Amino acid sequence: MPPVNNAGFKDHFSGHAAAYADARPRYPDALFEWLATLTAGHDLAWDCGTGNGQAALGLAAHYQRIIATDPSREQIGNAFPHERVTYRVAPAEMPEIEPHSVDLVTVAQAVHWFDRPKFYTQVKRVLKPDGGVAAWCYGVCTVTPEIDAVLRDFYDGTVGPYWPPERRLIDEAYRTIEFPFCEISPPAFSMRQHWSLAQFLAYLDTWSAVQCFLKQHGRDPLKEFAETLSRCWGEPASKHWIEWPLQVRAGKSRA
Repeated sequence: MPPVNNAGFKDHFSGHAAAYADARPRYPDALFEWLATLTAGHDLAWDCGTGNGQAALGLAAHYQRIIATDPSREQIGNAFPHERVTYRVAPAEMPEIEPHSVDLVTVAQAVHWFDRPKFYTQVKRVLKPDGGVAAWCYGVCTVTPEIDAVLRDFYDGTVGPYWPPERRLIDEAYRTIEFPFCEISPPAFSMRQHWSLAQFLAYLDTWSAVQCFLKQHGRDPLKEFAETLSRCWGEPASKHWIEWPLQVRAGKSRA
C-alpha cells in the first residue's frame, strides 16, 4: 500500500481500534434506507472517515460498491469485511476517487475532525450532478433519569476537560457546521442497544476523553465511575435500553 499523507490527522482512536469496532452502537437500518432515497443511482457510495466500517456495511445493502476511507491504518485493519466494500487508508481531503463517479457521500461521527473546506471541495468533485451527501453524529445517550444524571456528571465533569475541542461540534448537534449543499430535512433517527453494565462500560471506554485522561494521569477514570454507575444500574447482568438520537445533515450536490 502506498504511503498516505496524513498531515494534520488528529488520531484519537487508533490506539483502541479493536475495542472501538466491538463496543460502539449500531446505526439503524432505517437511516440507510432513507439515505438511499437521496440518489437516483445506486452504483457507488463513498463512506469517509469510515472507522470500523459500520456505516459502510449499512450502505452495502443499497449500493453496488462502497469505497470506505479512513486515515487510520489501525481502524481500517479492524474494519468489518464485506464483498461490496473496498477499504482504503486515505484522508478525507485526498480520497483519490474519480470525478463525478459517486452517487452518495456519507460521514458518520467524523466530519468534525476534517478540514471541511478541503473535504467539501472533494465531495463536489467526486459527486455525480444529482448526488447526495450526509453527515451525522450522536452525543450523550439516555438510559434512565438516575443513570443519565451521573453519566452527564462524568461527561462534563470528570472527563470534560479531556474532550478534544472538536467535540463541541457534536454537543451542538452539527447545527453550527457549514454545509454547502442543497439541504434536505431528514426524519428522526436514533440508535438503540440493549446492554448489560459491562457492555455499557466497554462503550464508555472508547470515549476519546477517557483515553486522554488515562494517558495524562496513568489511571483509568472508569474504575471509580463504574462503582457510581453500578449503584444506579442494579444487577450488573441486567440490561437497559440505551438510546442515542442521531443528528443528521443531508443534502444534494449543486448541479
